[in-house]
Amino acid sequence: MCASAEVPRRRRTLILSASMGAGHDTVAAELARRAGGYGHEPYVVDVLTLLPRGLGAGLRGWYQAVVRHAPWVYAGVYDAFLRGGPGGTRPSGVPLARLAGERLLTLVDRVDADVVVSVFHLAAQLTGHLRARGRLRVPSAVYLVDFAVHRQWLHPGNDRYLCLTDAAAWEVRGSLGVAAVPTGPAVAPPFSAPAPGAARWRERFAGRAPGRPPVLLSAGAWGAASRPDATAALLAGAGYLPVVLCGRNRRLYDRIGRVPGVLALDWVADMPGLLGASYALLDNAAGQTAVQALAAGLPVIGYRPLPGHGLEGVRRMADLGLSALAPDAPGLLKALADLPSSAPARAAQVRALFRADPMAAVAELAERADLTGPSSS
Repeated sequence: MCASAEVPRRRRTLILSASMGAGHDTVAAELARRAGGYGHEPYVVDVLTLLPRGLGAGLRGWYQAVVRHAPWVYAGVYDAFLRGGPGGTRPSGVPLARLAGERLLTLVDRVDADVVVSVFHLAAQLTGHLRARGRLRVPSAVYLVDFAVHRQWLHPGNDRYLCLTDAAAWEVRGSLGVAAVPTGPAVAPPFSAPAPGAARWRERFAGRAPGRPPVLLSAGAWGAASRPDATAALLAGAGYLPVVLCGRNRRLYDRIGRVPGVLALDWVADMPGLLGASYALLDNAAGQTAVQALAAGLPVIGYRPLPGHGLEGVRRMADLGLSALAPDAPGLLKALADLPSSAPARAAQVRALFRADPMAAVAELAERADLTGPSSS
C-alpha cells in the first residue's frame, strides 16, 4: 500500500489591525478574504490587544472621546507626533509600539506565520522595530491605508510598503528608501457590482422625500463629525434629502433625528445598497467609506474634514481628482450642482486608483522569503 502524498503546508499571513473605528478592521477583513485566493491562511489580530493590559482599550477610548468632543486636541497631537515633512525631530511611536513586542513575537511563533501585514500605523512601528533588530524573522509588509502619509506609518525596518497612490509610494520611498508600490484600496467586491439592496433604499428615500436627491453625510463608525446638524439643515433647505450616517453614536442619531427633513441612520449593514441608491457622499476623513463610495461609482465631496490625517487625506483626494473639496456652505451647494459635469474626469481617476490587489504583493513577499531564507528582506 502506497503512502499518500504529503499535503503541502499553506502559507500563513498574520494581519495586524486596530479597533480604532471600523476602517482598519474592514481593510483587514478584506485582505483576509483575499488571502485564500493565494493559498494563504489568514490570522487577523487587533494590535491594541497586544499592549499591556488596559493600555490598548485606554488608548482607543481616549482617541474616541477626543475626535468626538475635542478635535482640536487631536490636531495638536497630530502636529506633534504624526505630521510628515520637514519640521525637525518629532517624537516616535516606537516606545509605545515596543510594549507589544514580546506578545507579537509569541503570536508569530504560535501561528507559524510566513508574513506579517500591518494596516495600522502603531503596528507598522512595531514590526519595523522588531524587523530592524532581527527579532522578527519573517518579512513585514505595511498596507498604508491613508491617502496622506504621516510619519508614524514610516519605519525603515519594514520590508515593503503597499500604498493607495503613486504619490504616497513616492513619498515612502523618498523617506525610507525601502520598496513601496501603489496598489490602490482594498474594497470588497459587492461595492463595485450592482447592489441588489439599492432598490429598497430608493423606495425608502422616495417615500421619505419624493424627488429629493439623497446626499449621505458620513460621520464614521464613532459618529464623529463637525456640525452635521447644520450641514443637514443646509442640504434640506436646498432641496436635497440629507441622510446622516451616525455610526454607533446614539446621541448623534437622536439629535439629527430632530432636524426637519433629515433622515438619520445608525449602523448600516447594507452599505453597497445605500451607496448605490445615493446622489453623493459628504466625507470628512478620506477613509474606508470614501473609497467604498469611489468603488461604487458614487461622487465624493470633502466637507468639514476632521483635523489631522482626515484633513490632509481629504485634501489629497481632491488634489488627485478623486473628489471635490467644498470650503464652505456655498461651495458645497456648488460642488453638488457641478457633479454631473465633472463625472467623466472623476471616473477616469477612480479607474486608475483601483489598479492592483495588495494581497498579491503580500503573497509575493512571502514566496520570495521562502526562496531566499527567513531573515531575507
